[in-house]
Amino acid sequence: MTDSTPATDTPDTKAVDGNGAQTSAPGPGFRILAQYVRDLSFENPRAPDSLRVDGKPAIDLGVEMNAQGRADGLFEVDLKLSIKASTEALPVFHVELLYGGLFALQGVAEADIEPLLLTECPRYLFPFAREIIARATADGGFYPPFMMDPIDFGAIYAARKAEVSRGAPAGKA
Repeated sequence: MTDSTPATDTPDTKAVDGNGAQTSAPGPGFRILAQYVRDLSFENPRAPDSLRVDGKPAIDLGVEMNAQGRADGLFEVDLKLSIKASTEALPVFHVELLYGGLFALQGVAEADIEPLLLTECPRYLFPFAREIIARATADGGFYPPFMMDPIDFGAIYAARKAEVSRGAPAGKA
């Protein structure tokens, strides 16, 4: 055995771990440094009558994603979810959640930062936000709790970009 590395290994594709062994350098990606509830609101305006709803209420779902860079090189990503449930006769519940995350990007090309922050980062935050909303509706007396379906953040991002390119003001997705 030799201690030399093959000629195909270049310094920019190899890294050294804590034990001095060579490993492949990580590619572009991100790390989640923190997750937090920035704002949570739950309303059950007609309780206890709203707890005995016959049939399925109509659901109005709003989704917004926002991201901003910070002076320390990290990025804050906010996922805002708004759910209104109502019947023809009365509002059932209204929950709004602003859930955030603090992300560190590594090796991401400038052109890929926005799509990453507005599609992949919300995709990682969503399961935690979904659980908070389910717990809020369960704590509000609703059984079964409201479980949001998965959201296609890529499609929302693409629709927002198409709206902006047409010259229309960017609105809620």
